[in-house]
Amino acid sequence: MQNQHPANKVSERKLFGLRIINRFKESEDGVAAIEFGMLAVPFLMLIFAILETAIGFFAAQVFESGVDNMGRRIRTGQVQSSNTTVTEVRNEICSKTWGLFDCDNIKLDIKTFNAFPDTPLTTPTDADGNLDDSEMAYDTGNPSEIVIVRAYYEWPIFLDYLWKDVTGLSNGSRLLVATAAFQNEPF
Repeated sequence: MQNQHPANKVSERKLFGLRIINRFKESEDGVAAIEFGMLAVPFLMLIFAILETAIGFFAAQVFESGVDNMGRRIRTGQVQSSNTTVTEVRNEICSKTWGLFDCDNIKLDIKTFNAFPDTPLTTPTDADGNLDDSEMAYDTGNPSEIVIVRAYYEWPIFLDYLWKDVTGLSNGSRLLVATAAFQNEPF
């Protein structure tokens, strides 16, 4: 038997290790799976963000449409003549939103003003960034009065880590605001 020099054994191990590494470097088996694994999380986050944004815009448009329809009923005097309560107004707005909203969480602020420039332009939030409904009223007005109908809804955000700075409320919800401004007809 011939004894090998210890240095030769080490160099044979290195060569064996280099052959294995080169074999892995040249192999393309499983590349698609590895690339998918690296890109799946950002891709899925992007897809979910697009879906959530689209649903949020759709909900805002449906909400605006419901408030616009109610504003038309107030403008023509139908709400005043039937002595409709604020709960009935809220439920009617909600009935036009295809079940997207929890009706009890819709906040209404319906007020009359002397002139259009007197109307508020700010969102009623408190110092902590929460919706403040303490100053909200229900006054559908008389004939020829200026009325502002504002409805608020705290829309939940599921991918809140993507929208931290644009949610609008301290609880991480996006505040949907629908407004209708008009002068009542002489009913």
